[in-house]
Amino acid sequence: MIKFIAKKLLYGLLVLLGVIALVFFLFQGFGDPSRIVMGQSGDSTTQANIKKELYLINEKGEAIPKFKQFLYYLNDVSPICFHSKEDISKKKLNGFFAGGNTKFGLKVPYLRKSYQSKREVWGILMQALPGTLMLAFAAMFIAILIGIPLGVMAAVKQNTWLDTSAIFSSIVGISAPSFFMGIIMVYVFGFVLSDWTGLHIAGSWYTIDDEGNRRMTMQNLILPAITLGIRPMAIITQLTRSAMLDVLDQDYIRTAYAKGLSKRQVIWKHGLRNALNPVITAITGWFAELLAGAFFVEYIFGWQGIGKVTVDALEKLDYPVVMGAVLIAATFFILVNILADILYGVVDPRVRVG
Repeated sequence: MIKFIAKKLLYGLLVLLGVIALVFFLFQGFGDPSRIVMGQSGDSTTQANIKKELYLINEKGEAIPKFKQFLYYLNDVSPICFHSKEDISKKKLNGFFAGGNTKFGLKVPYLRKSYQSKREVWGILMQALPGTLMLAFAAMFIAILIGIPLGVMAAVKQNTWLDTSAIFSSIVGISAPSFFMGIIMVYVFGFVLSDWTGLHIAGSWYTIDDEGNRRMTMQNLILPAITLGIRPMAIITQLTRSAMLDVLDQDYIRTAYAKGLSKRQVIWKHGLRNALNPVITAITGWFAELLAGAFFVEYIFGWQGIGKVTVDALEKLDYPVVMGAVLIAATFFILVNILADILYGVVDPRVRVG
């Protein structure tokens, strides 16, 4: 198992390296980023200082080739790095460093600074991450809590009104885009029925009390979590139903009935466990996508998460924030996919690695 996980991590690192290269050359491979930082006004000295800070020119004022700029960026975002004493102090890097003037170290990735606010991108994204985590967990919890039992009941009650209703609901859920459902949820439950539901059109996961302290509130979480959970719930329902129909026709299910086990034990203990592999794939894939940032849902509901931060950064051409958000999203996808491979072996002994 350790060898298997190590191999998956190696593949994941190669994928992440490709994402870093793509992001860098897409956002910094063309044009002059110093113009965005400097704005419309600024003298040549200011522009030269900005270019040095962005690794566009060296101390002599000579242009640095793009591949060297990429290596500098890779060194910044990588946890394993080489930095001079001046760089460590100037960038306020957090980690462990050893060596002489040029130190080898293990550090928190340095995603550089925002063009607009001059704040560190890592701090901006980490401040937004709890909101995205909370929304993703809530949406996936709703999807699993409703999707799996509904899929199981649809399979057990095949060709009945319950099966037809489950299929129809899942098709509607898959067909409706999240941004459309978000608008409907906002209008119906946050505006028309707001006096009955007590829900708000927009809001974050915290409020500021009279003393200036943050207080967690779940009221604003309900609508975006339901909106975000509709599509994965629909897919989980269909996959669970399809997998259960296949499993219930297997010989070992008939053997379990012949041994005198109750219908509940056969369905939920033997049948569902062997039908979960495709469901796990869907759950982990969707969960990674939700963690990456539900851009439209967060933007519609004004939810303070990575998705909204990224959209705001795109509007302001704040490329370091966008680049950092993409890298964090890619990391989540890789880690969740590795977790999915491990869960396959836990749930189904047939696919365990020796």
